[in-house]
Parts: sequence; C-alpha cells; structure tokens
Amino acid sequence: MPSRIMIVDNEEGLCRMMEAVLLDHGFEVSFFTDPIVATSRFQPGTWDLVISDIKMPGMDGLEVLEFIRQRDPELPVVMVTAYATVDMSIQALRKGAYDMLTKPFEPDELLYRVKNALSHTRLLEENRELRHELASRFKFDRIIGTSAGLKELLEKVAKVAVRDISVLITGESGTGKELIAQAIHYHSPRSEQRFVAINCGALPATVLESELFGYKKGAFTGALQDKTGLLEAADGGTLFLDEVGNLPLDVQKTLLRFIQEREFMRVGDTRPTRVDVRLVSATNAELLQDVQEGRFREDLYYRLNVVNVHLPSLRERREDIPTLAMHFVRQLNERFGTCVSGFDRQAMQVLVEHDWPGNVRQLQNLIEAAMTMETADRISLETLSQLIALPYAEGNQAGTDDSYADALASFEITYLKGLLQAHDGNIEAAAQAAGMNMATIYRKLKKYNLKKSDVV
Repeated sequence: MPSRIMIVDNEEGLCRMMEAVLLDHGFEVSFFTDPIVATSRFQPGTWDLVISDIKMPGMDGLEVLEFIRQRDPELPVVMVTAYATVDMSIQALRKGAYDMLTKPFEPDELLYRVKNALSHTRLLEENRELRHELASRFKFDRIIGTSAGLKELLEKVAKVAVRDISVLITGESGTGKELIAQAIHYHSPRSEQRFVAINCGALPATVLESELFGYKKGAFTGALQDKTGLLEAADGGTLFLDEVGNLPLDVQKTLLRFIQEREFMRVGDTRPTRVDVRLVSATNAELLQDVQEGRFREDLYYRLNVVNVHLPSLRERREDIPTLAMHFVRQLNERFGTCVSGFDRQAMQVLVEHDWPGNVRQLQNLIEAAMTMETADRISLETLSQLIALPYAEGNQAGTDDSYADALASFEITYLKGLLQAHDGNIEAAAQAAGMNMATIYRKLKKYNLKKSDVV
C-alpha cells in the first residue's frame, strides 16, 4: 500500500511541484494551500507523513505541528521554511518536528527526507506490532526489547510457565532474573496465588532458615510467638530463591527434604508442615563449579535445575538498548515531572557500543543520573562523558588529558569510519542508517579531512 502524504503550503506552485515529484515515486499525495482547511480534514491514522511550511497566513506551521502532535503523536512532520534560523529549528524540533527542509531544495533532497521520515514510521510500526504480539501472547509488559534473542527467550518462558516444574534462571547481575521469575509465575496456573521472593545472599544462615521455614514460639531466645516462614506464606503459589548459590549447606539439606517430601519442619517444631509451592531459583554464579568444589549439593542442584532459563547480557542484545533507554526516559519523566525527549545521536551510539557490565540495571541507573544532570531537552554526549568512559579513536588512550572536544572528535572519526565501512562508502546509505542527512556527513568528512578512499 503506498504511503499517504499531506502537504500544507500556501504557495500552490510549490505544492504542485512536490506533488508531482512524490506521485512519480509512487506516493499518494494531497496538498492544501489553506492550513485551516488542512487541519479540519486531518484524521489520525489517515496519513503517513505531513510536510508543512512554517510561514503561512491564518495559521502558521508551528500551530499546524502542535495540532497534529496532539492528535497523532507518532506521525512524522517535516517542516519547510525559507527563513531557517537556529532558534526556529530548535523551536520546531522541540515541538516535535521530525526534520527541517530549507527552501529552495532539489527534488532529490525532498525524496531523501521523505523516505527517511517514512522509514522511521515503519520502524515504529514494526516495533509496535512486535510488542503487541509479545504482549498479547505473553503479557510480558515489563520485559522491554524486540531482539530475536529476547523473543526466543520469552517463547521459552511462556512454555515453561505452564508446566509446574522447578526452574533455574541464570545470567549476569542486572539482567532481570526476578522479572523473568515473575513472568513465569503470573503466566502459570498459580498466578492467582502469591509470588514470594527472598534474596538468599542478603541474610545470615540462622536468619535465612527462620525466614524460609518459620519457627515455633520458644524455639530460641527472642522467639516470642509462632512465625510463618516464606515457604508456608507461598502455599499454592511460587517461591523465588534469588542468589540461591548462597544458601548454606544445612539450609540446602532442609530445602532438599522439602522438595522430596513436600513438607518441612518449622524451627523448634515437632510436626511437619505440608505446603504446595513451586520453586523458581536464580543465580549469577557458576553453580556446577560450586557443586564440584563442594559448596552446593549436587542432588539439590538437579532438583532446582529441572529447566534452565539463561538470560543474555545486555551487550549480547545491543539492538534492544535504544528501546530500553527510551523506556527508562519515559518512566523517569513521569516520576520526576521532566520533559526529556531522548538522546543526541552520538549519545545513543555510545549507549549502544558500551559493554554494560551491570546490564539493564546499570543502564537504568546511568539514565537516571544523566537526566538529573542534563539541562537540555535531550541527553547529550557531554553529559554521558561524565558518567561513562567514551570510546577513543586509535592512538588515543583513556585517561589522557584530552579535552572534551578532543574526545568528541575522536569518537566522531571512529564512528564515521565504521559507518562508511559498513556501507562500502555509500554516503546516502550511511546517512540513512545513521539518521543523518548527507550534507552533515560530507561536512564532517571535510572537517576531519577524511576521504572515502582512506576508509573503504
């Protein structure tokens, strides 16, 4: 189905020229020389792109932009002007314009901007459809991402959830193991019952045993009344044992007996307590190595690890980083009452290329810190440079006394070289992939005295 484009410009000749160019390339086009008529005809979902002049009588382009953004926030709007100034461009971009086109322009430039904007729309639509598919099938609305690896993981989790078996979730710290445990519970037949979690590495052995199994009044000094343990509290539901590798050996023995017999003794009790609980465990340690070295019982390991769900690190699914980053920005805007719209292109590139040893948790914490420090409406590379180490070009080493300008230049040179190499020196393809216009890339190549022949 051809893309539908609305043109709003009081110059009829320019409208007809743009219409002819776009019709020749297979687009559906309607133009309006009266912005008031255009807005009266506008219906959300009817158009794929709007091109609007800024200077028009009766209703200027910024008013048209605001009108459209209120009714269809994700629809890209390209603003056209013969009087481009930095202030006007900033104002239009802050109000939600996707791009600016300065008169006079060539047909090729018009087509480039239009195709770029429409590719952005298609990407949003694909992401929306994929997320809708995942949400409708799994309702994993707190697990953010669209990568193939994540989709495969969620498909496995959906299958595991409906089987009433023990699951061991493995993965680095900060990858979201508790979120996966919750997803398993809330998509299982036990979802109407309680999900109870305990961090096995946060409590001393004596306290951990009392927390898990409970105790009888008088079992020890300070036991002034009966206490219900977490196993009993989770009866009918799911008990999540986080950092299960930290369980002391005596507690491992008691837990193994519960798994085998489905009953346990409260501390100080003489009668067993029987409960029906599903166990989901998680660890960022190598449990098999702990088994071999005698720190973890082999029989308990195999009881807990009936099915293993391994979470990839964030650096293994870098394509999810932009989606996650924007999700955290929206969350934090709501929490702080701020209006940060996103990231500079170079800042986002740094996020994607960073290794994230702390994974999703580290990314979330860094964005919170960046939003606290940032004074502009987008998080900049300069702000990120105060929080994480920037990549350096060959020959530069982190820790030198280079200024911020030098670090930025090093990053841009490295980025441009990689971008051009990835697209065999094709400037148009490189610009489209980076979301930049061709003029910007040519300007930066000239600035750094880079030639395509030196790169490709």
